[in-house]
Amino acid sequence: MNELKKRASGVLMHISSLPGKYGIGTMGKEARAFVDRLAASGQSYWQILPVGPTSFGDSPYQSFSTFAGNPYFIDPEILCSEGFLFSDEIENENWGSDELNVDYGLLYEKRGKMFRSVYEHFSKNIPADFENFCRENAFWLEDYALFMAIKDEHGGKAFGTWEDGIKRREESALCDWKKKCVCGTEYYKMLQYFFFKQWNSLKKYANDCGIKIIGDIPIYVSADSSDVWASPDQFCLDKNYNPVEVAGCPPDGFSATGQLWGNPVYNWDLMEKDNYSWWKKRVEMSLKIYDILRIDHFRGFDSYYCIPFGSPDARNGKWRTGPGMKLFRALASSLGEMPIIAEDLGFLTDSVKALLKDSGFPGMKLLQFAFDSREQSDYIPYKYDKNCVVYTGTHDNDTILGWSKTASPEDVKTAMTYLRVNNADSLRCEMMIAALSSVANTCVLTMQDLIGLGSEARMNTPSTLGTNWKWRASSEQLFDAQNWETLEFYTKLYGRSR
Repeated sequence: MNELKKRASGVLMHISSLPGKYGIGTMGKEARAFVDRLAASGQSYWQILPVGPTSFGDSPYQSFSTFAGNPYFIDPEILCSEGFLFSDEIENENWGSDELNVDYGLLYEKRGKMFRSVYEHFSKNIPADFENFCRENAFWLEDYALFMAIKDEHGGKAFGTWEDGIKRREESALCDWKKKCVCGTEYYKMLQYFFFKQWNSLKKYANDCGIKIIGDIPIYVSADSSDVWASPDQFCLDKNYNPVEVAGCPPDGFSATGQLWGNPVYNWDLMEKDNYSWWKKRVEMSLKIYDILRIDHFRGFDSYYCIPFGSPDARNGKWRTGPGMKLFRALASSLGEMPIIAEDLGFLTDSVKALLKDSGFPGMKLLQFAFDSREQSDYIPYKYDKNCVVYTGTHDNDTILGWSKTASPEDVKTAMTYLRVNNADSLRCEMMIAALSSVANTCVLTMQDLIGLGSEARMNTPSTLGTNWKWRASSEQLFDAQNWETLEFYTKLYGRSR
């Protein structure tokens, strides 16, 4: 049975937001303690954001690889227990003074130093299963590790600025760079070995506790990624390997100039000719990493908005037709029934609605979008059918407390009237209860809302840089018994307990 067809609930909390003393959340003991709390409160799911290695802006939606894991999440204490670090190599470091925010600049410096020490220990005692890991993952790992090693040799510059020979992966240049980057390539393979060793252990722990992991994959990949470098024909690029067009969203009520994401769009015609082999590899790998996939920007498979490369904003874009059900039929023919959540938020045309229905995937409902005072919303709970996933908000939204102070007063009043409360301070609890009590098969609440935090805990404000992806919970906040007891009570009351 598809997991998403049963009545259940879970919590959205990215790994980076877990507490701990090493500057960012890791896959160590705090992650297991979080799983324990989920299980004890009757939850079925732990939803996270993409786990790929992040690039400029620290966004998990802009990664150097769609297959690789983020080394920042590797737990230092586990490395010490396995003999790849000495405790004084981590205990005497300054990992940051603010336990509630990630300092990515400091993290880049300190984690780099730590991993260089790990590599020294690793080189002297290579694990017996390392070669097998490399062999099993060679279809992406070889290109990714070489890509990152060459990037280091170029001072971190984007591959589009590299010399033509290696930018275009000419055979002689590849041969030369492989020789030059032997140690660098092994270093990046080592990081992926440790990431997936720890990830697989954590996922098994969660599954053994009855918790399934909901992962998140962006529809697009970063322009500066091993994916584009290794498979340029899969993307719409010019002769200099620059995108012809980039992805984004048109102007709307939230942004007068639209959203300019900058990701290259896919060469869907070529992908169809080779029966979507790149997508099959991507989804197959993702289903090994996660139990359930949330696919970001699902509407882009029906039609996608693309902007000429070099445009200052998204106003000059055009809509183009996506692959539709041809892609999902091809995936199903190879992978069978897929537990996928379709992120179908925003303005939906009839053709997008038809694609969602034909796919059978549950779409998403956001309670923060339900109380538009100007018109009746499709996100209002009485309109739900069972085949959907209800959220109070996602990583792109403010917390409920933040929303109650920043949304239009008319919308807040509409929410208060619908939820039968007399003051906005009551909205946090009542919106979570409304989600849990709804007919939706799946309900996911954010950890920030469970804790009761305001806008200071917002994870991301779209189209902005500098303040996003930093929020972390303290141990006291995350493991406060009363919050979990309240969640357990309403989970049982509304029939969502495991």
